[in-house]
Amino acid sequence: MDGKQVILRRWVGRIRTADEADYVAYVKRTGGVDYAETSGNLGFQIVMRALADGVSEVTTLSWWDSMEAIKGFAGEQPELARYYPDDDRFLLDRPPNVDHYRALAGQVNSTI
Repeated sequence: MDGKQVILRRWVGRIRTADEADYVAYVKRTGGVDYAETSGNLGFQIVMRALADGVSEVTTLSWWDSMEAIKGFAGEQPELARYYPDDDRFLLDRPPNVDHYRALAGQVNSTI
C-alpha cells in the first residue's frame, strides 16, 4: 500500500429496527462529529441489517491512519468501545470491545 497504513475500527451492536433512522441521526451528531474532529480519522460508515423480532444489527466502521489516531478518539485502551450518555435510549446491549483490522487493498465508489 505504498507505505501507507489504514486501520478499520469496527463496532457491532443491536437496536430496535423501528429506531434505525433516529439512531443513524444520533450517531452522526455524536460519534460522527467526534470522528471528524479527531486527527487521523479518514471517515466512517454505518451499516445495518434487520435480524428477527424487530431487532437490527448495526455496525459502525471508522477508518484511521494509525493506532495513535484511534487512541486520540478512544483513549489509551483503543480495544474498548466508546459510548455516549444517550446510547441507552437506543442500544439493546453494550458490547465492551471493538475490533481493529489493517486494510491491505480495496476500492469503494460511492455517492452515499
